[in-house]
Amino acid sequence: MTTTSADQGVGPLLRGWRGHRRITQLELALRADSSARHISFIETGRSRPGEELLLRLAEHLDVPVRERNALLLAAGYAPRFAATPLDDPAMGAVRQGIEQLLRGYEPYPALVVDASYTVVAANRGIMMLLAGVPERLLVPPLNAMRLTLHPEGLAPSIRNLPEWRGHLLTQMERQIALVRSDALRAVYDEVAAYPLPERADGARYREPDPTDPPYPYFALPLQVEHDGQVLSFISSVSTFNTPLDVTVAELAIETLLPADPATVKYLQSTAA
Repeated sequence: MTTTSADQGVGPLLRGWRGHRRITQLELALRADSSARHISFIETGRSRPGEELLLRLAEHLDVPVRERNALLLAAGYAPRFAATPLDDPAMGAVRQGIEQLLRGYEPYPALVVDASYTVVAANRGIMMLLAGVPERLLVPPLNAMRLTLHPEGLAPSIRNLPEWRGHLLTQMERQIALVRSDALRAVYDEVAAYPLPERADGARYREPDPTDPPYPYFALPLQVEHDGQVLSFISSVSTFNTPLDVTVAELAIETLLPADPATVKYLQSTAA
């Protein structure tokens, strides 16, 4: 559920998205083959946009699919995009594709989450990293943020937890600002309140220092200790292109790619 509501009217909603994207009325009009005057009239409630124009405006503003339905409702139209449950028979091809992708990434860890970071599917690489996590935290539905940052979850094994925690919380804050999801906000409030746990090796975490030299990687790595070996990963997130269903639009495939040769060697040896 989001705070976007038909009660707000399509004009304020459209103006809000345009402001969020920092696009002027003229820029949006040129992109959507309209006029700045017409865009102004829509935003002030003096004109009602046609359904196709509204969808074009939403596309050029990169409005999430779920929020496009809200724009349509606010303008008096029926929702255009279904929200089919992933276990529906119609989603068989999606489920099969996800399973093939996850298996194809093994032995490297990979998982699929929804818009609230609920884990939809995960491969054996992920389960290897979660070895030792208490069973009570592994009871479905699993949440990737909770599993990662909970003091009894993966957090004690993350060598650079302060940096990685800051990265994840900032990522969630950006998403909340975009979609204003109550469910996502609840997850954020929970995990942001978690204290830093004791490290698995007994050492103390050190807060990031701005004077520290940069990581010798092209992106912030996730450094996890597993059976005495420090594994380094770079996270990559993929989504489905041009989705026409809310459920599919909100799925994200996260892969943890080895960031150094030692991690590659370790994962391949454990798989063998």
